[in-house]
Amino acid sequence: MTRDTTPKILVVDDLEENTRLLSHLLESKGFRVSVAHDGVEALKAVEEHPPDVVLLDLIMPLLDGFQVLEKLKQNPATENIPVIIITGMSKRDANVRAIELGAHDFIQKPFEPVLLEARIRSCVRAKVLSDQNNEYQRLLELSTDTLDLAVKDRTAIISKIQRTTVFSLSKLAESRDTETGDHLERMRCYSRELAREMITLSKYKAKYTAEFAEEIFDSSPLHDIGKVGIPDRILLKPGKLTGDEFDIMKTHTTIGGDTLKAADVEAGTNSFLAMGRDIAFSHHEKWDGSGYPYGLSGEDIPLASRIVALGDVYDALSSRRPYKEPFSHEKSKAIILEGRGSHFDPDVVDAFLAIEPTVVEIRERFQGKGHLSPLAMLSDKLDHLPEKTEAEAS
Repeated sequence: MTRDTTPKILVVDDLEENTRLLSHLLESKGFRVSVAHDGVEALKAVEEHPPDVVLLDLIMPLLDGFQVLEKLKQNPATENIPVIIITGMSKRDANVRAIELGAHDFIQKPFEPVLLEARIRSCVRAKVLSDQNNEYQRLLELSTDTLDLAVKDRTAIISKIQRTTVFSLSKLAESRDTETGDHLERMRCYSRELAREMITLSKYKAKYTAEFAEEIFDSSPLHDIGKVGIPDRILLKPGKLTGDEFDIMKTHTTIGGDTLKAADVEAGTNSFLAMGRDIAFSHHEKWDGSGYPYGLSGEDIPLASRIVALGDVYDALSSRRPYKEPFSHEKSKAIILEGRGSHFDPDVVDAFLAIEPTVVEIRERFQGKGHLSPLAMLSDKLDHLPEKTEAEAS
């Protein structure tokens, strides 16, 4: 069905002879004309059948032309309809007021038909352009909304793929480790809560956001992924490791870090694997520089690694191992405090104390849900030297 593009003109005048004259003139020029004889009737006509142009008299009963014009321009649905004032008033103030209220043009009675037609066609063209612009804006907003939804959907899919990738890698590491799945779950929960507390500190607030805490929750289970590269004769050896064997065991940090570094480079700079890479490399580094593999110290150790180091050690201390019963929270806390400023970042220890009730809640939530894997009944790989402290044995 072809859309009628004939310009629609609404003539508003309380005098019948005026509306009849204008209707006859405009219809002869190819316009479609409707009429209203007062302001109330005019507003109703505009609402029911919006015209392309309104020809408006100023002196009318009920609502005068000024009031009609004001209401049209205050309504978002009608504010873009051009209004031409046709008036017998010669007062300058009245004409100025009409223009200020939003009239597009005005013509003095008696009018020249050719001039009136020209003014109307000019207004029709302006209305067409205005309508096209509004439609373009609507389509643009619709396209933007659609694009936003598509981006959000795509982002959600990518996030799910990332989480699945990290989870799969973590399960791969766990399959050859003596730890239980509950260890990974507790440790990642401790790490997230510690991170949330850390980023409230003024020295970290400007650099880190809440996303950091969620990222550490996802990435921390990758800390020991390098153990997949440790020979079975060492990884599964019952009892203590020799010094040489422990040196090989320590390479799980560089094996894991290098693996994730290569994947990070392949995925692109600052990929979701970057934090996992840092954690794998340096979760055994110590604040005083006595850790491994590189002997990093202080804030040269990535913040995520400093956080995971404490969460990992606390869980090892407070959980059952083949060689020991779980330490109480108080004893585990005492060992953590003993390592403040040597093994652990003092700020991370302070954060641990600040969230202590949450730490206890996490420990109790997962306590007893898991059991030691068959591999765990064989040995604890890192508790190998008699001179190691209880914290280092983790």
